[in-house]
Amino acid sequence: MSTKNVNNIKAVYQLATIQEQVTGSAWYAQAREAALVISTTYDVPVTTVIGVIAALSPRNRWERNLIDAENIIEAYVTDHESAIHVKCCTFNNNKAKAIKILSDNNPTLDSVLDILSGPKLREFASCIFGLEDVCIDGHAYCIWNGGRTSLADVPSIGVKLRREIKADYIKAAKKLNISPAVCQAITWCAWRRIHGVTAA
Repeated sequence: MSTKNVNNIKAVYQLATIQEQVTGSAWYAQAREAALVISTTYDVPVTTVIGVIAALSPRNRWERNLIDAENIIEAYVTDHESAIHVKCCTFNNNKAKAIKILSDNNPTLDSVLDILSGPKLREFASCIFGLEDVCIDGHAYCIWNGGRTSLADVPSIGVKLRREIKADYIKAAKKLNISPAVCQAITWCAWRRIHGVTAA
């Protein structure tokens, strides 16, 4: 674990406003609450809903992510075959993952994570579930690395690098006396403001 990288994370955290700390602290809990509302509305297991939200998240603004998740779930509940025609602001293979998750009649956390497969999607879902995890994306990398890089220039985050970044977020979170997921969410809120990044 690199002291420099841990300090980079802590430095961004210390630039967070009170509002950003409040927003980041509640972010994953509120995402879980949104999933529970959709679950209750359409009588679909919350495990499924969280999986669908995570599947549809790449390159998707959060507000639109929830709309897409609700739309595809509503369509699937009404007529399974119609779900494929729902327009989603993400990649087609991610929409296919969402439909596959919906088709699982006995969803478990493990089965949903298996379908999501990609590490970032699995981490995102795990954080919404409330598990101890950190969602490592291009922005989390930039915070950890100590400088803004366009997402196109962020290096491929392989297993070794991902493990290193996660370990440093965990160490920073421990020093800040917060959970790793909350550390990531708060620093992302601050980073977004500092660099004028569009919310995603």
